[in-house]
Amino acid sequence: MPYFDAASAAPLHPVARQALLAALDEGWADPARLYREGRRSRLLLDAAREAAAEAVGCRPDELVFTSSGTTAVHAGIAGALSGRRRVGRHLAHSAVEHSSVLHAAAAHEADGGSVTEVPVDRSGAVGPAAYGDALRADTALACLQSANHEVGTEQPVAEVGALCAEAGVPLLVDAAQSLGWSPVPAGWSLLTASAHKWGGPAGVGLLAVRKGVRFAPRGPAGEQESGRAPGFENLPAIVAAAASLRAVRAEAAAEAVRLRALVDRVRRVVAERVPDVEVVGDPERRLPHLVTFSCLYVDGETLLHELDRREFSVSSGSSCTSSTLTPSHVLRAMGVLSEGNIRVSLPPGTAGADVDRFLDVLPGVVAEVRQRLGAPAAPLSPPRSPATPASLVVDALGRRCPIPVIELAKVIGEVPVGATVTVLADDEAARLDIPAWCEMRGQEYVGEEPADRGSAYVVRRLG
Repeated sequence: MPYFDAASAAPLHPVARQALLAALDEGWADPARLYREGRRSRLLLDAAREAAAEAVGCRPDELVFTSSGTTAVHAGIAGALSGRRRVGRHLAHSAVEHSSVLHAAAAHEADGGSVTEVPVDRSGAVGPAAYGDALRADTALACLQSANHEVGTEQPVAEVGALCAEAGVPLLVDAAQSLGWSPVPAGWSLLTASAHKWGGPAGVGLLAVRKGVRFAPRGPAGEQESGRAPGFENLPAIVAAAASLRAVRAEAAAEAVRLRALVDRVRRVVAERVPDVEVVGDPERRLPHLVTFSCLYVDGETLLHELDRREFSVSSGSSCTSSTLTPSHVLRAMGVLSEGNIRVSLPPGTAGADVDRFLDVLPGVVAEVRQRLGAPAAPLSPPRSPATPASLVVDALGRRCPIPVIELAKVIGEVPVGATVTVLADDEAARLDIPAWCEMRGQEYVGEEPADRGSAYVVRRLG
């Protein structure tokens, strides 16, 4: 069964498995102890730290291991904000950061701090100038991911890092999605990552803090990991994480070329074979293995189930938001279509034949789901008679997207050019998908108005 969700968790690399099994036999003792078994564990831990630091591009004594990438993000943000509290309590981050950054920012704001969210363009990238404008005299920390976890767009880390350095603000880079593929560009002050994203075992994160960055760990201190990650180290998993990181980076250059070609094929063929689809994210400045697209008039959850029945494991946008009823914050920030969203992220070793079979199966699955939902298949037609009303109201209250968009598409052809259709909807996704439908269909999105329940979305027919 083809597994196309490496952005959530990559399959365990063979080197990680070998290292894990070996470390279970050799690295079970406390590395802080001075007897033979403890010294052996300490040697393994030190070797793992050196290997990970080399991949990150930092000194071994600047890097600690945490229990997850999320823990690393929370510890990094909290420690930097605490260490620079005399400077101020302002935090800046992009609108498309991983949910762990957003949760940390919300906690900081609830504690009396201030937060600025830097917007992104339609490809999902921040503008360096806009990010620079968000920095203030009281900015204690800036956060920017190296590449987006949902759409694969790479961020201008070096450019933003230079602006942060000029302003004297440390930059925390979440490198969870990119570290297995390449080093992070210069300019970061703190860096976080997660082993299960590159084929290491789950439950291991990295936190690197450059020398000279003011950092004060929050919470009860511990003796392990320089006091920045208290608790007994999961040494076998750490050894496996470091070994697999070195292995995947050695293979990355060749594998990136191969997977980029497969992703280019997906981007091209999906747009050719599936009507009314929007391929999102930067087509060039992106991760080599990830592509995301949204299909108009499709329920994403149903689409995932149907692809799973045909033995394809894919995800919809971010795994952190796929269980909620609100659209992905990343797609919302980009202003792109959210309904029928599919993220394909290929693990190393993916066979081209599996990608071809996916591309053969996908159009039929989308057509089947659209038919089941009653989506319109014909283009817009002229109004049926001169007596057609100058405006229509569609009541889609209580119905989840894509139904409000489908109902809009069914009736837009019944009003004359220049007339409006008002869609009443209380599904949060309508706020994103109705404007996106207008963009794809060449109609005018007039705007949103308050209603007794939900909102009224007004669309004017242009042609």
